[in-house]
Amino acid sequence: MKSIIYLFTLLISGLTFSQELRSLNSTVERTLDFGPEVQKEWAIREKAMEAMQSGARSWEDLTTEEKAIFEKYGEVYESMWDIIGGGCSWYCGAGLGKVTASSYLKSQGDNNYNPSNTHDLSFKTAWVEGVAGLGIGEYLEYTFPPENPRINKIIIVNGYVKSKTAWESNARVKRLKLYVNDKPFAYLNLKDVMAEQSFSVSPIGHGDRENWENLKKKGDWKLRFEIVDVYKGTKYDDVAITEIYFDGLDVHCLGKGTNITMSDSSYKKIEDLKVGDFVLSYNNEINLFEPSQILELANPIHDQLIKIKLKEGTELTATADHPFYDGKNWRSFNPVKTKLDYNFDNVLQLNPGDILRTLHAEIEIIEIEALEGAQETFTIVKLEKNNSFIANNVIVGTEELRMPTICRHNSGRQIK
Repeated sequence: MKSIIYLFTLLISGLTFSQELRSLNSTVERTLDFGPEVQKEWAIREKAMEAMQSGARSWEDLTTEEKAIFEKYGEVYESMWDIIGGGCSWYCGAGLGKVTASSYLKSQGDNNYNPSNTHDLSFKTAWVEGVAGLGIGEYLEYTFPPENPRINKIIIVNGYVKSKTAWESNARVKRLKLYVNDKPFAYLNLKDVMAEQSFSVSPIGHGDRENWENLKKKGDWKLRFEIVDVYKGTKYDDVAITEIYFDGLDVHCLGKGTNITMSDSSYKKIEDLKVGDFVLSYNNEINLFEPSQILELANPIHDQLIKIKLKEGTELTATADHPFYDGKNWRSFNPVKTKLDYNFDNVLQLNPGDILRTLHAEIEIIEIEALEGAQETFTIVKLEKNNSFIANNVIVGTEELRMPTICRHNSGRQIK
């Protein structure tokens, strides 16, 4: 009888254990500092940025101090409060989705504490739950359309980080319970630090993405973050979260169907390229076409696209900042953004009438058309050597960022 009871107890214990949710511990990405010294450096940076955007100064004109500040904080941000800059990121292809909450604190003066603040990609705003006590059981819910790129990394900015005082005064989350489509997924354990904290997860979202039209017909998917435990604030019981944002798959820019010339002179559609493939690249230092291996690819959904029509009938769909080679110089429809975001120091304006260098000749642009709506796009981010490849027989540039850490969503802000 005792043996039967013991066996029954083991079975129940095993069942209970198997049903327990796994716990994930955060990795601290960057600590955050928005104090007076940082604000002073950002003021210097913003003044230099305005001068470059107006054409009054170039990168070469910047002082050593100004260049050091750009290297410290990144070149693709417009503001100290920006979480994501203008360079390549998961948000190139992802939407912000819809964020709702079980409650939120009433606005106080110019400050609101709406749930949407946790996905506005700003360090300046925050969601604050609105119930009495420490907010245990309150939650945020993120809803994404079916075609949204999948998530494999969750980044949380815990507490009200706009200032050290606000962060210390309000409560912060110690533990969240994550639900995926209403089903418990994992516990997320957060450290009590004024920082970005990340969790790597198995891909979340719709994985069957071969047929774009069928993908859009699938149902929305959602994530819910429920407060389980908190770190108490020195002044208030209110629990604050500045941001929950994401990194993932299916993103990072030329239109689908663009023919890429391979190293053996065959063609492959840009969407069919794989890391490790060898493409034909152009070495403009020695005026020679040569093979180069693909090290990194990307594939976002972009709006603000242009269609370039060439005199002999070739067309290219690209983002406004994609670089094209004219035989002597790089050109783009938005040269300021190209210079700031990518590894191209001298970029001229691309206009109808300009000449583009192709695989075998030089062809005139007869029209540049701004396209409406968003499209899936593709690009080669990095090659083993050279910074160009051949798209629809035209020499175009790769899109490697000046500061690769930006693509990892690191803030670029001061590390303590």
